[in-house]
Formats: sequence, structure tokens, C-alpha cells
Amino acid sequence: MPIDPDRQKQAKEYARISHRLFALELILSALALLVVLVLGLNVWLKQIVFLITDNIWLATFLYFAVAFVAYGLLFFPLSYYSGFVLPHRYGLSTQMLRAWLIDVVKGGVLGIVFGGIVFEVIYTVLRAAPDTWWLWASAFMLLFNVVLANLAPVLIYPIFFKFKPLEDAELVARLTKLAERANTRVRGVFTMMLSEKTTAANAALMGLGNTRRIVLGDTLYEKYSHDEIETILAHELGHHVHRDIALGLVVETILTIGGFFVADVVLKWSVAQLGYGSIADLAAFPLLGLALGAFGLITMPIGNAYSRWREEMADQYALQSTRNAQAFIGAMEKLANQNLAELEPEAWVEWLLYSHPSIGKRIKRGEQFASQ
Repeated sequence: MPIDPDRQKQAKEYARISHRLFALELILSALALLVVLVLGLNVWLKQIVFLITDNIWLATFLYFAVAFVAYGLLFFPLSYYSGFVLPHRYGLSTQMLRAWLIDVVKGGVLGIVFGGIVFEVIYTVLRAAPDTWWLWASAFMLLFNVVLANLAPVLIYPIFFKFKPLEDAELVARLTKLAERANTRVRGVFTMMLSEKTTAANAALMGLGNTRRIVLGDTLYEKYSHDEIETILAHELGHHVHRDIALGLVVETILTIGGFFVADVVLKWSVAQLGYGSIADLAAFPLLGLALGAFGLITMPIGNAYSRWREEMADQYALQSTRNAQAFIGAMEKLANQNLAELEPEAWVEWLLYSHPSIGKRIKRGEQFASQ
């Protein structure tokens, strides 16, 4: 399927608006945290939660939960526009407003539960080990991410999407054999009912260990040939062959350590300069958020560059393992048209924001392989 010029025009518009919304949210989030600090709302909230309870564990959770809900409500108009209005305008969403709102509530509840756990642990180690908390917190985040990756396919994704075993026996056998050649054990091949929410296509190798499974979006299965699906899955298996999950956890942990270390410097500065009781003072939470956010923004190009490198390797594995460059190129062209992926974004945009090589570069890789 050739690249549709009209879809590319829409892709450029959609990307430009999405990037502006991303920048706007970053700026407004930083301003919101600064306003909270200047007006002393962080101190006020701390006083309120300790009026409700003197239990440090419950107070910590209440502080996080109230801050989380307040942020969600404050930025709801932006979330509504970027998550509902814009995808509908460009034909990428099939959800009714009620269903979208239910998903927002589900996501909010999960955010409070999982975010609350992380918040409790971080403030526990802040109180218990103020000099080395950033190392302990980083170790916990590594463990937390591994557990979450293992549980996501069976506990989290089913909250938002329906799954069913893929009934196409021929394709199941073909994909299972492909996984076996990559020395990957999978617990079945499933279809994820993406069409209930989006027109975009996707496929993934989900889970770790005993929860690892092949998952195809129904929006992909219904519109792509078996050859094209095979090359898409081969890309995902390339990550397994190259040990990208383990290496990604290492890189993520290094960045997490760096982020928490910067936060430690900022929190200790706040005690000396702003009069907070200690680095574990709940009122200093906005400063923790600002420090981690700034570090994440500065290091984002590094993380994305690493990710693009590994994605290129996975593409090369897909081409070498299937020996079907035309299927690879066809799949990339369909993804560009269906998902509104910009073929050739500006170089600085790709460098700053893209975790994958642009679709145009991936197609060229396939063409180069075909010409060999």
C-alpha cells in the first residue's frame, strides 16, 4: 500500500498539534508547581492532612492522593482535548465520551493505587535513610517496574481492553514458530480489541516470564497480511534476542538514580534555604516533582536516542529473520497511513521526542535490505 499523501498531510498537522500540547502541558505543570510553592498551598495541604490523622503513613498517602486528584482536575481540559477531541478530529478514536471518561476514572484509580505505593516507599526511605535514600528508592523502582511488567498483561491491560485467543490457527502456528526460533517462550497468541477505542494498529510481545504472550490488535489482524504481521512480530522478538528488556531496565535504573540524586540535592537545598523541617517534609513534594521533571526533560533526548538505536536493531532482526523486505515495507506503509505517523519529521523533533526511528527511515531500511 503506497503512502497516502492526504493522510501524510493530516499526520503532519496531528504531530504539530500534539507536540505543542506536550510543550504546553510541561510549561503549565511547572508553573502550577511554582504557584503552589509561592502561595504556600503545599504547607496548607500538609497541615490539613495532619489535622485529619497523625499517622504518618496515612498522612503521606492522603497528601499524595489529594495532590494527584487536584492535578488531574486542573489539567482535565487539556487531557480532554488531547485525549478525546483531537483523536476524534483525525479519525483515530472510536470511543464515545462516556467510555472515554470511564477509562479516565480507571486510570486515575490505578494512578492513585500505584502512585501511592511509590510515594509511600520514597518517603519511607527519605525518613529512614536521608543520606542514601536515592539509592534505595532507585532499587525499589527497578523492582517495581519488573513486577509491573510481569503483571500488566493479566491485571492491568484487561481493565482497559478485552482479550481473546487468536482463532487463526495458521497464523498462531506461524507466530509461535517464529518465537521459538528466537528462543522465546510465549503463553499463547491473543487478539486485543483495539477497535473499541481506536482505529490505530498495534502489536506487542507483552509480559515477562510466565505472563509473556503475543498480542495483536484486531485493527492490525484484520487489515494486514500474515507476512506483514510476521515481520511486525519479528521486530518485537528482536528486542528479546538483543536482551533489550534487561538492558532497558539497566538504562532506566541509571537515569532513575541520576534523577533521585538531583532531587536529593534540591531537597537538601530546600531545608537549608526554605526552612523545611527535613528532606522528608511532605510540603517539599512540589520541589521533588520539579527536580525529577526537569531531570527527565533534560535526559529525554538521551533516553530516546538509546531507544531509537535498539529499535533500529530490532528492525534489522525482523528483516534478517523473515527475509521478507517487501512485507516489512508494506507493514510500515500501512502503519504510516493507519496510525497517522509522520513520514519525515524535522530532525530536531525526531532527536528530541521520538523513541522510534521515523517511519520514513524504517521504510528506507527495508528498501536497502531488499536491494542487497
